[in-house]
Amino acid sequence: MGRNGRTAVGVAVVLALGFVVHAVRHDGTRAEPGATASASASATASPPAGAAVSPLPSAGAGAYDPARYAAQVKARAGQAGIDPQLLMAILYNESYKPHDPAFERAWQKLKPDSAFGIANMHKAAFDDTKAGRDFAGRQWEELPDDPDLAIEAAAWFLHDLAAQLPAHPAAGLDRDELLALGYNAGAGNMLAFARGTSVGPQAKGYLDTLHANWDKAARALAG
Repeated sequence: MGRNGRTAVGVAVVLALGFVVHAVRHDGTRAEPGATASASASATASPPAGAAVSPLPSAGAGAYDPARYAAQVKARAGQAGIDPQLLMAILYNESYKPHDPAFERAWQKLKPDSAFGIANMHKAAFDDTKAGRDFAGRQWEELPDDPDLAIEAAAWFLHDLAAQLPAHPAAGLDRDELLALGYNAGAGNMLAFARGTSVGPQAKGYLDTLHANWDKAARALAG
């Protein structure tokens, strides 16, 4: 199929599913001005034996509730030492698009720098994060089919962001808010915000959505 044909198909699919593309990349290469590359993963020990969670079916083409992955969120957040409520709230933030494997792969052909999986992770961020981890042999291309892998990678990405935060951030933002901004806009922006750089409208919108999803995330984990 020619380029115009592929574009027409892609546009038709997007309109049919109501997909809206985020302009912000989790590896920070297209975020607010001055964004830098994503955090490099620090090598850590593998999760305790027997702690791995079996892969689950994909989210499917329609709307879905991240609450279906509450067990995976709690397990992976515990392994990575991050707040499960933060991880679940981020999954809600990232549920704005259909998480169907066929759709994600079709869209990626039109937009090669698009994100994969229910946590909307970019390839550079995934490849950095998996180094030295028990999923080091896995590939970014597997994320659409394996929600548990997507959750595991997101948890460790947040872990690596947390390792870079100063002990006493200057900004009026708490740790979870800064980590959410790091997940959305990259480590460089997160550190700038921690030093007191004002949060722009795009980052504020992500935080507002996080706050709106915060109690929902708690209920999902308690259910």
